[in-house]
Amino acid sequence: MFDQILGLPAHALVIHFAVVLVLLLAAVAVVHALVPRWRPYVAWAAVLLSLAGPAAVFAAKESGERLKESRFATAEGELGRAIAVHESHATPLLLTALGLAAVTLLLVYATRAARDSVGRDRFDRPVSLTLSGLTLALATAAGYACFVAGHSGARAVWGL
Repeated sequence: MFDQILGLPAHALVIHFAVVLVLLLAAVAVVHALVPRWRPYVAWAAVLLSLAGPAAVFAAKESGERLKESRFATAEGELGRAIAVHESHATPLLLTALGLAAVTLLLVYATRAARDSVGRDRFDRPVSLTLSGLTLALATAAGYACFVAGHSGARAVWGL
Protein backbone atom coordinates (compact mmCIF):
# COMPACT_ATOMS: atom_id res chain seq x y z
CA MET A 1 0.00 0.00 0.00
CA PHE A 2 2.83 2.43 0.82
CA ASP A 3 5.19 1.22 -1.91
CA GLN A 4 4.17 2.86 -5.19
CA ILE A 5 1.64 5.24 -6.69
CA LEU A 6 1.22 4.94 -10.45
CA GLY A 7 4.61 3.27 -10.74
CA LEU A 8 6.47 5.97 -8.81
CA PRO A 9 7.86 5.56 -5.30
CA ALA A 10 5.01 6.63 -3.01
CA HIS A 11 7.39 8.38 -0.62
CA ALA A 12 8.35 11.04 -3.16
CA LEU A 13 4.68 11.95 -3.58
CA VAL A 14 3.38 11.50 -0.04
CA ILE A 15 6.05 13.60 1.67
CA HIS A 16 4.88 16.77 -0.05
CA PHE A 17 1.32 16.11 1.09
CA ALA A 18 2.55 15.58 4.66
CA VAL A 19 4.63 18.77 4.67
CA VAL A 20 1.78 20.90 3.38
CA LEU A 21 -0.79 19.45 5.79
CA VAL A 22 1.42 19.66 8.88
CA LEU A 23 2.43 23.24 8.18
CA LEU A 24 -1.18 24.20 7.44
CA LEU A 25 -2.24 22.51 10.68
CA ALA A 26 0.39 24.49 12.58
CA ALA A 27 -0.71 27.78 10.99
CA VAL A 28 -4.43 27.20 11.52
CA ALA A 29 -3.87 26.00 15.09
CA VAL A 30 -1.87 29.15 15.89
CA VAL A 31 -4.60 31.35 14.40
CA HIS A 32 -7.23 29.48 16.40
CA ALA A 33 -5.20 29.89 19.58
CA LEU A 34 -4.32 33.57 19.16
CA VAL A 35 -7.30 35.13 17.36
CA PRO A 36 -10.52 34.30 19.25
CA ARG A 37 -12.60 36.33 16.80
CA TRP A 38 -11.65 33.97 13.95
CA ARG A 39 -12.27 30.74 15.85
CA PRO A 40 -15.71 30.05 14.36
CA TYR A 41 -14.24 30.41 10.87
CA VAL A 42 -11.12 28.28 11.29
CA ALA A 43 -12.43 25.59 13.66
CA TRP A 44 -13.57 23.32 10.84
CA ALA A 45 -10.16 23.58 9.14
CA ALA A 46 -8.39 22.89 12.43
CA VAL A 47 -10.42 19.73 12.95
CA LEU A 48 -9.92 18.44 9.40
CA LEU A 49 -6.19 19.21 9.40
CA SER A 50 -5.84 17.57 12.83
CA LEU A 51 -7.10 14.37 11.26
CA ALA A 52 -5.34 14.61 7.90
CA GLY A 53 -1.93 15.97 8.97
CA PRO A 54 -0.81 13.10 11.21
CA ALA A 55 -2.30 10.58 8.77
CA ALA A 56 -0.17 12.05 5.98
CA VAL A 57 2.94 11.95 8.17
CA PHE A 58 2.22 8.31 9.01
CA ALA A 59 1.85 7.53 5.29
CA ALA A 60 5.13 9.34 4.58
CA LYS A 61 6.91 7.41 7.33
CA GLU A 62 5.59 4.06 6.13
CA SER A 63 6.31 4.81 2.47
CA GLY A 64 9.84 5.85 3.42
CA GLU A 65 10.38 2.53 5.17
CA ARG A 66 9.13 0.68 2.08
CA LEU A 67 11.39 2.73 -0.17
CA LYS A 68 14.41 1.98 2.00
CA GLU A 69 13.58 -1.75 2.03
CA SER A 70 13.06 -1.94 -1.73
CA ARG A 71 15.83 0.29 -3.07
CA PHE A 72 18.28 1.28 -0.35
CA ALA A 73 18.49 -1.73 1.98
CA THR A 74 22.20 -2.14 1.25
CA ALA A 75 23.11 1.55 1.11
CA GLU A 76 26.44 2.22 2.77
CA GLY A 77 28.83 5.08 3.22
CA GLU A 78 27.67 8.66 2.89
CA LEU A 79 24.29 7.71 1.36
CA GLY A 80 23.60 5.15 4.09
CA ARG A 81 24.39 7.72 6.80
CA ALA A 82 22.22 10.36 5.11
CA ILE A 83 19.30 7.94 4.91
CA ALA A 84 19.76 6.97 8.57
CA VAL A 85 19.76 10.63 9.62
CA HIS A 86 16.63 11.31 7.57
CA GLU A 87 14.94 8.21 8.94
CA SER A 88 15.72 9.29 12.52
CA HIS A 89 13.53 12.38 12.06
CA ALA A 90 10.38 10.45 11.09
CA THR A 91 9.21 9.45 14.56
CA PRO A 92 9.73 12.90 16.15
CA LEU A 93 7.75 14.45 13.30
CA LEU A 94 4.95 11.94 13.70
CA LEU A 95 4.82 12.43 17.47
CA THR A 96 4.80 16.23 17.27
CA ALA A 97 2.12 16.13 14.56
CA LEU A 98 0.00 13.80 16.71
CA GLY A 99 0.53 15.99 19.77
CA LEU A 100 -0.38 19.14 17.87
CA ALA A 101 -3.47 17.46 16.45
CA ALA A 102 -4.63 16.26 19.88
CA VAL A 103 -4.10 19.63 21.58
CA THR A 104 -5.73 21.46 18.65
CA LEU A 105 -8.80 19.23 18.87
CA LEU A 106 -8.97 19.84 22.62
CA LEU A 107 -8.62 23.59 22.06
CA VAL A 108 -11.40 23.62 19.47
CA TYR A 109 -13.65 21.70 21.86
CA ALA A 110 -12.74 23.83 24.88
CA THR A 111 -13.22 27.16 23.12
CA ARG A 112 -16.51 26.26 21.52
CA ALA A 113 -19.36 27.96 23.32
CA ALA A 114 -21.35 25.73 25.65
CA ARG A 115 -25.03 25.26 24.81
CA ASP A 116 -26.19 26.86 28.04
CA SER A 117 -24.09 30.01 27.61
CA VAL A 118 -23.74 32.82 25.16
CA GLY A 119 -20.19 33.37 23.94
CA ARG A 120 -18.48 31.67 26.90
CA ASP A 121 -15.97 28.83 26.51
CA ARG A 122 -16.91 25.38 27.76
CA PHE A 123 -14.25 25.64 30.45
CA ASP A 124 -12.73 28.50 32.38
CA ARG A 125 -10.25 30.88 30.81
CA PRO A 126 -7.17 29.23 32.39
CA VAL A 127 -7.96 26.00 30.53
CA SER A 128 -8.23 27.84 27.21
CA LEU A 129 -5.02 29.76 27.88
CA THR A 130 -3.15 26.59 28.83
CA LEU A 131 -4.35 24.79 25.71
CA SER A 132 -3.45 27.83 23.60
CA GLY A 133 0.07 27.84 25.04
CA LEU A 134 0.45 24.11 24.39
CA THR A 135 -0.82 24.64 20.86
CA LEU A 136 1.77 27.34 20.19
CA ALA A 137 4.57 25.20 21.59
CA LEU A 138 3.55 22.11 19.62
CA ALA A 139 2.98 24.11 16.42
CA THR A 140 6.54 25.40 16.72
CA ALA A 141 7.87 21.91 17.45
CA ALA A 142 5.94 20.36 14.54
CA GLY A 143 7.11 23.08 12.15
CA TYR A 144 10.71 22.56 13.24
CA ALA A 145 10.43 18.75 13.00
CA CYS A 146 8.94 19.11 9.53
CA PHE A 147 11.80 21.37 8.45
CA VAL A 148 14.51 19.11 9.87
CA ALA A 149 13.01 15.96 8.34
CA GLY A 150 12.56 17.65 4.97
CA HIS A 151 16.02 19.18 4.99
CA SER A 152 17.71 15.89 5.85
CA GLY A 153 15.70 14.16 3.11
CA ALA A 154 16.75 16.76 0.57
CA ARG A 155 20.37 16.36 1.63
CA ALA A 156 20.09 12.58 1.21
CA VAL A 157 18.55 12.88 -2.26
CA TRP A 158 20.64 15.72 -3.63
CA GLY A 159 23.87 14.86 -1.85
CA LEU A 160 24.34 18.31 -0.37
